[in-house]
Amino acid sequence: MKILQVTNVDFSLRHFLLPLMRELRRRGHEVVGVCADGALLAEVRAEGFRVVALPMARSLHPGAQLRAFVALLRLIRAERPDCVHAHMPISGLLARLAARLCGVRVVAYTCHGYLFNQPGPLPRRALALALEWLAGHITDRYFTVSDEEARDARRLRIHPGAVAVGNGRDPAIFHPDAEARAAIRDSLDVPEGCVVVIAVSRMVRHKGYPELLEAMRAVPGAELWVVGARLDSDHGEGLEPAFAAAARPEALGDRLRRLGYRRDIAALLAASDIFVLPSHFEGLPMSVIEAMLCALPVVATDIRGPREQVVEGETGLLVPPATVAPLAEALQRLATDRALRLRMGEAGCARAKALYDEAIVVARVATLLETPDSNSRSRGRLLSSW
Repeated sequence: MKILQVTNVDFSLRHFLLPLMRELRRRGHEVVGVCADGALLAEVRAEGFRVVALPMARSLHPGAQLRAFVALLRLIRAERPDCVHAHMPISGLLARLAARLCGVRVVAYTCHGYLFNQPGPLPRRALALALEWLAGHITDRYFTVSDEEARDARRLRIHPGAVAVGNGRDPAIFHPDAEARAAIRDSLDVPEGCVVVIAVSRMVRHKGYPELLEAMRAVPGAELWVVGARLDSDHGEGLEPAFAAAARPEALGDRLRRLGYRRDIAALLAASDIFVLPSHFEGLPMSVIEAMLCALPVVATDIRGPREQVVEGETGLLVPPATVAPLAEALQRLATDRALRLRMGEAGCARAKALYDEAIVVARVATLLETPDSNSRSRGRLLSSW
């Protein structure tokens, strides 16, 4: 088959879709990546993949989305793929509609998190639900990364055959590594006895950084390493004021280390002691899987995604989103109990190997894309609604 993998930005293609693209190519399929242009595409192209850059936009601006839609129509008509596999809410909607209008044989979608499940104004969430419902009815293969959102898709009649396929990372890359731990700590001048709390994510408000920075004030015996950057396409308020306040001597001072965008995430996780992700909403975060494979206990918010990854009291601790005191209490509990950290980390590592092995996950998705469609649903029955 010729398969177009369509997403929004280079970050998503490089970090989320590349393992699946490799597996599909290994099985003999022709795979073409499609997303907005960006520096990270060079890494994908270096592996021999063809990537087409289109004017995809992470915004609701009508003009920008019309340009993206027209570009998708032209590309699909020119490429004539057997399958279009779309990802992310906006790019996923446009790609599925364009694929259906062009008569593509298999239209597939992976939901990495529903916009209507995110905090926000009710009209916006209602619109997001309506669009997901309409798009679901022109989709042949419908996947979600989390079990809970697969149930949402079936319950809300977005798609009757929604399947949770999960997310995965490679245990050969993410694992406990004493040598990497020593090297990273030495390079940062951090003694072995210092407890390190690490957060890895994009630098956006909904990842919960203001709450985390405030909570860390109540964990005096630990450092906080913040790894990640803000994408050019990210929206919403900036985090600089919160980080500037946290860097003051009377706050975290030199206990706060901002490490920026890094390629040695596995080594940084191995050098840490506790992983934290206090997000307000998620799909099924890769960063939690990476941390679990590195045998770190996880402190996360009790929201869709993390609450099916983290077993409360066994592999980590779950706290309410957008709160400070419970987050501080959970971090302090782990920071002061090494035996608990080790026990939870080992349990989390075993769970991640069993559930989130990248090879198993991408093989599952590839097989579902290859399986002949036995569903006789009419493909064009909703096109007149658009």
